[in-house]
Amino acid sequence: MQTKPVLTLDDVKKIAAAAEAEALANKWNVVISIVDDGGHLLWLQRLDGAAPISAYIAPEKAKTAALGRRESKIYEDMINNGRVSFLSAPELQGMLEGGVPIVVEGHTVGAIGVSGVKSAEDAQIAKAGIAALALG
Repeated sequence: MQTKPVLTLDDVKKIAAAAEAEALANKWNVVISIVDDGGHLLWLQRLDGAAPISAYIAPEKAKTAALGRRESKIYEDMINNGRVSFLSAPELQGMLEGGVPIVVEGHTVGAIGVSGVKSAEDAQIAKAGIAALALG
């Protein structure tokens, strides 16, 4: 039987705190969502001033990144480059930049999704959160 690392609540809190710090440092009002490797919600945080719709978009970006084991931007690029049939893919509704997988020891253990500012900025916040996990 194989073993793999899994996210703990402490891990999730570290990721969320670092993502929040990145957002606040840039004065960005966003929603931060963290899911496990199956796309199940572990954390949802809506910063003051974040648009209500972002509370729906962020978890979907995270779920897409976790299930696909790649950044959600890859799907957005695929669709924008003409493969619109991919819009019918099951279970993937957050095919916009801002969902980033969390990889530990070569295993995707979850993902973080951010929504509320420009997509590249959402991804920046997500990656800042993940970087905190690597720092211990």
